[in-house]
Amino acid sequence: MILLRQHPDFDVAVVGGGPAGACAAAHLARAGCTVALLDRATFPRDKVCGDFVGPVAIAGLEALGVAGRREFRRANEIRRAALYLEGEELITREFPRADGLPDHGRVIPRIDLDQWIVQAAAGAGAELFEGHRVTGYAIYGSLVHIHALTRAGQRVLTARLLIGADGSGSLIARRIAGRPRGDGHRLVAARAYCEGVDGTTDCAELFFSADSFPGYTWLFPTGDGTANVGAGLALGTVPQIRPRLRKLLADRAANDPALRRRLGRARIIGGIAAWPLATYDPERPLFGDRVLLAGDAAGLINPLNGEGIQTALASGRWAAETAAACLDGDDLSTRALARYGRRVEDELRHDMALACFLIQLIRNRALAPVWLEALRIICRRAGRDEEYARIAGGILGGVAPAREALGPRMILGSAHEAALTLGVRGFSALLDAARGDGAELARTAIGAARVGVQLACDAVADPGSVRRWAGSTVRLAVELAVQSLKSGIRRLRP
Repeated sequence: MILLRQHPDFDVAVVGGGPAGACAAAHLARAGCTVALLDRATFPRDKVCGDFVGPVAIAGLEALGVAGRREFRRANEIRRAALYLEGEELITREFPRADGLPDHGRVIPRIDLDQWIVQAAAGAGAELFEGHRVTGYAIYGSLVHIHALTRAGQRVLTARLLIGADGSGSLIARRIAGRPRGDGHRLVAARAYCEGVDGTTDCAELFFSADSFPGYTWLFPTGDGTANVGAGLALGTVPQIRPRLRKLLADRAANDPALRRRLGRARIIGGIAAWPLATYDPERPLFGDRVLLAGDAAGLINPLNGEGIQTALASGRWAAETAAACLDGDDLSTRALARYGRRVEDELRHDMALACFLIQLIRNRALAPVWLEALRIICRRAGRDEEYARIAGGILGGVAPAREALGPRMILGSAHEAALTLGVRGFSALLDAARGDGAELARTAIGAARVGVQLACDAVADPGSVRRWAGSTVRLAVELAVQSLKSGIRRLRP
């Protein structure tokens, strides 16, 4: 027989003390709600991540008071970003400026960042329950019963509302959706901290190569000759691969000329850690009766670049604002909480639709040469078109919406640069052929034929994977078209 409690222990129970959960807890506590913040670990605790905190995320941390900490101000500043392809530097530029936002980012190890946000939540009045591994929850009437396993045994806490911010492997998200995530909405990443790193400390560097595609390797300096070095890859590729990320990261560090220049004297501190990431899936619910999801648990990771801290802080705040309003109105039904889903859609869905569509195209490894050449074209255009560079840099740095990539400046600029590139190459190849040297023309033809042959071979070798890829590509193209139409309609409204 279950003994049901009549009064809740808390207004809100937040499961997960990462940026999304701790941010939600802080905002709710400041709004006068009683809040329980549960996490399976004891803080400070590490989290596998690239550790880059962009300008928008810094603004979110300022709202929490975290950016005023002395330790925060000592964290390494990043003012430039550089892209490399097969060891060749494509572009290096300063972070674009955006009204109301800092002109820089920072690299802050998650063992520090998460601790600071949790302390902000506790300082606002949230009650922290460390070492509480949530094993399930049940809703009885107006209360959510949260079951947690502690060193002392099982424990049950009750709340009027549950916010699931328990990461990419979220138990609460699986319960709401009724199914696990497929590989088509997952990334996997590996990260190491290194000391003895040569070179600048104010530049975030991204390294692309055919070996690590669809994905990239990064080096984000943490200051004083140390850096966060990692690699991320998309799952659900065609043909299907199960990446050995630790080996890939070691191989890239040894064989990429640009990365090797930085890491030639470096030593790894504490080994290489890997972690799966759940990316945005518009078909998965973000809320239910008396339950909201935020951050990685909601899949609010940009699939194109793996960015999650910025959206975690934003979704934590949106969840808190929705929760406070619904608690005040004493309506925590699915219908009432739907305003949170609408907020996420209004703010993120169009950008996520574009990112999901692009990464889906990139998942077909036979097309890798096409996309790597596209990266060259984009960087070449950015090198001589200041406005184009500002938009592209803003998208990369998270200070401009990704949908700006669909604007006329970007599309026409990219098309013009591609035409110039192909025209110059084609003209050069024709001149060479006229002089009796058809090598360049032959290489171009062989490259195009190789892509076509690889596509055909993949279709024969694994027709099921190719069909699934094609079907998902069509669905995501429709999703992007619908969201673009909705966005256009919203802009036309008075």
